[in-house]
Amino acid sequence: MGLTLARVGRWAAGHAWRVLIAWILLLGALLGGGVAAGGQLREAFEIPGTQSQEALDRLASVFPQVAGGSAQVVVVPPEGQSVASGPVRDELEALSEELGAVPGVAQAVSPFNKYATDGVSLDGQAAIIALQFDVPTPEIPDATLEAVKATAPAMEAKGYRIEFGGQPFQELEYGITITEALGVLVAGAVLVITLGSVLAAGMPLVTAITGVGVTMGGILLAARFADISQATPMLAVMIGLAVGIDYSLFLVSRHRTELARGARVADAAATATGTAGGAVVFAGLTVMVALLGLIIVGIPFLSVMGIASAIAVLAAMAVAVTLLPALFGLAGERLRPRTRATKRAREPHRMARAWVNGVTAHPILAVLGVVLVLGTIAIPAASLHLALPSAASQPQGTTARDANDLLAEHWGPGQNGPLLVMLDITQASNDTLMQDLDHVRDLVRGIDGVRSTGDALPNPTVDSAILQVNPTTAPDDPRTLETVQRIRALGDTVAQDTGMTLSVTGATAVAIDVSDRLNQALIPFALVVVGISFVLLMMVFRSILVPLKAALSFLLSVLAAFGATVAIFQWGWCADLLGIVPGPIISFMPILLLAIVFGLAMDYEVFLVSGMREAAVAGKTPREAVQHGFVHGSRVVTAAALIMIFVFGAFVPEGAGVIKTIALGLAVGVAADAFLVRMTLVPALMVLFGRFAWRIPRRLAKFLPELDIEGTGLLRQHAAEAWHADQIEGIHIEGVKIGGVSYDGSVPRGGILLVPAEQDDATRFLDVLRGTRSIEHGRLAIHSLAGPAAQHHLREHVALITNAVPHERVVSTSVGNLLALHAELGTGRATALGRDELAAAVSRLERLLVSFGHEVPTPLIEQTMVSLDPLTQALVNAVAALAEGAEVLAIDLGQLIAPRAGNRDADILIDALGMLAPAGVSLVIVARDALLGELAQGPRHGRAVARLVRRSSQSRTTTMYHEEFAS
Repeated sequence: MGLTLARVGRWAAGHAWRVLIAWILLLGALLGGGVAAGGQLREAFEIPGTQSQEALDRLASVFPQVAGGSAQVVVVPPEGQSVASGPVRDELEALSEELGAVPGVAQAVSPFNKYATDGVSLDGQAAIIALQFDVPTPEIPDATLEAVKATAPAMEAKGYRIEFGGQPFQELEYGITITEALGVLVAGAVLVITLGSVLAAGMPLVTAITGVGVTMGGILLAARFADISQATPMLAVMIGLAVGIDYSLFLVSRHRTELARGARVADAAATATGTAGGAVVFAGLTVMVALLGLIIVGIPFLSVMGIASAIAVLAAMAVAVTLLPALFGLAGERLRPRTRATKRAREPHRMARAWVNGVTAHPILAVLGVVLVLGTIAIPAASLHLALPSAASQPQGTTARDANDLLAEHWGPGQNGPLLVMLDITQASNDTLMQDLDHVRDLVRGIDGVRSTGDALPNPTVDSAILQVNPTTAPDDPRTLETVQRIRALGDTVAQDTGMTLSVTGATAVAIDVSDRLNQALIPFALVVVGISFVLLMMVFRSILVPLKAALSFLLSVLAAFGATVAIFQWGWCADLLGIVPGPIISFMPILLLAIVFGLAMDYEVFLVSGMREAAVAGKTPREAVQHGFVHGSRVVTAAALIMIFVFGAFVPEGAGVIKTIALGLAVGVAADAFLVRMTLVPALMVLFGRFAWRIPRRLAKFLPELDIEGTGLLRQHAAEAWHADQIEGIHIEGVKIGGVSYDGSVPRGGILLVPAEQDDATRFLDVLRGTRSIEHGRLAIHSLAGPAAQHHLREHVALITNAVPHERVVSTSVGNLLALHAELGTGRATALGRDELAAAVSRLERLLVSFGHEVPTPLIEQTMVSLDPLTQALVNAVAALAEGAEVLAIDLGQLIAPRAGNRDADILIDALGMLAPAGVSLVIVARDALLGELAQGPRHGRAVARLVRRSSQSRTTTMYHEEFAS
């Protein structure tokens, strides 16, 4: 991945204007298209598959007149007057008629209507006019709501108090305020201090805003075709800004580090994108996987939130690895740090070293301290109570909140969350229908937690009936859930007594079901997230203890975030200071928090611990490795965490209720994870683990794929290229370890390299030579190819010569036809042999074999492959490889030469190949020591002959890239 990203970064830096214009066009197209599409954001808290939602859907078809959105107009008469008095009654009847005439209002039920349930309070000091709209709440036009509100001033002028309650009147508008902009400015200040350059600090802000703009355009465009919550774009903006600035910070910091080392601008951009960009892609994909995992919860609005937030992360990631390198190219030398800035940068290193020295000197105290602090902060999490937004969480002074308070004052809190019992009466007896409906009403009325019920009302087609139920407790009270469950438990009794099917629905029941589903999904989702982190980090660090520590410590951060959120938003600590109305926590906050903090925690873990791992591999003691990795990674992690905290924290004072909760939880989670867990707990535990930190069972290590997220492959590539630049072109092998043996040696291009190896080692060596086996230790260069980037191209240049016939159809084909086929495969390669050259090569091979005294049927070009002896087959296959343009011919003599043939056939094979192959083609001969020792030594046919040095190697070889990374 690092090599691919490096190519992307180099190309972007070299084609900066193209990349910049492409992003501007994309931004303009998405924003313009989103605005032109005219999509509307709306709240649609639905949960398919639940009883409440299924009943609500059925209600829309069988009882359309009550399927639309509903609201309550709460009227308090002038002081000293009662609702029951004649003048007040007449005024309320007139108001009901006026409301019923508003376009979009299906009906307005007077408090005195026989179908009204608790229309007048027991104290006679308040009344309710029940409104039913034509369409569901999310689809009610603003004009209809304004027309309803316009009926209030005339009544208020007469001394009446009018408030409008219910979901349609809840103010859930979201927007950017001055505090969010201030948070971005503070983040910019942190960037200037960290990077020491205004120009460098401005780049993460530009790229983050670009990513957010692209995301917002996409969300507005999608809103034309799907239901998207008003909280969704704000959540995407908050996450996009935070991760966008963070991801860009990692790349800018690495780019300037490379420039400070003297690298050219394009090289520095490539290295930054291939190393820090790898960590960015890993972190981004990790967050995206966790966010997209919200789909499995099965709640549409939450799935949309997860998808939109994942798109915001994807945009931030894409901008960081494409647009940012382009800006590097445009900035050129202006980003190269000055000597003064470099000196200023040393101070944070001294502070980091002092901190980590203190932590690692007393690791047990550090571990206990962090666990104690975070455990204490997490205590309130045990009281976590989840619910969807309600009027009770609205600021005082809003009509929905004031209506909520009036209803609770005059009727009790349950009046704010009426339930709707729906009855399927198709199987009921027509003769006793009304008596059966009264029986069901009485059963429901006798349930503990039910304050009152209306009369059951059948629909015109007499296949369904509805019964309004007012509980004694508020919609977000856990006891209301118990009441709903008790009513649903009546289903069997009602079916047995009357044949009717009972279900509970309505806005309150739907909200309860949503919260209940999210409560049930929280722990399984947490286990999935922790499991994902464990597996991913095992692949990254090749360890068991490190990912186990990362996963468990992540839970500490999340629990602390939950605890702080409950203390402030549910218990009301510092509520006045932050402009918070205490109440239940928004239902989907914990799952979103888990997903987002997980990705950020893994990002910090990788950035700090990868440096520790590289230092440990380079031979440092566990304590030295921990200190080295911490010092080199803590500065950027500190800046990244502070930026996250400021950006998230800016959404708390003035943000909407839903966003406030999520923002504060994220800010606390990031602070706890970065400063207490990653920068205190992790160094302490790593010292306690010692060398056991990097151990993993061999079988598991072979099974797990390697993730080069920090670009160590790119660093190896740079080191290999620097090493290769000093070599004469040819085959160079230095410290390549295979099994328990290391190999060293080289031969110029066109030479013959003799490799002593037993059979198993011979096979593995040839796999390394052809790029089918990775080199874990040492370095290898073949002609112009060197480093990890060469591995995927070696097979095109290195041909393994055997006497095996690859396919039955080839058995009966002639030598001439076989070579023609290979010549066709090699078309376009400069080193490939043409048809005329092939015919000459076959004739020459025939003459050589005859001159060596080897019997061969003639003419050779007309013979079938099956008619040839093994030696001749191998030589024909060698000519076929040359026809495809092979630059290296590799031969395993142990498999090719029959034991009875001895070194005679080996000499013939090597001599024939040496004479047939063009001067620029190298030969690699792998055989046992005994056979190689008997072969004629010295130059052959003008080709240099060299023998690899083989030595036992039980110790791990430290490669150059480790030393460079450590420095």
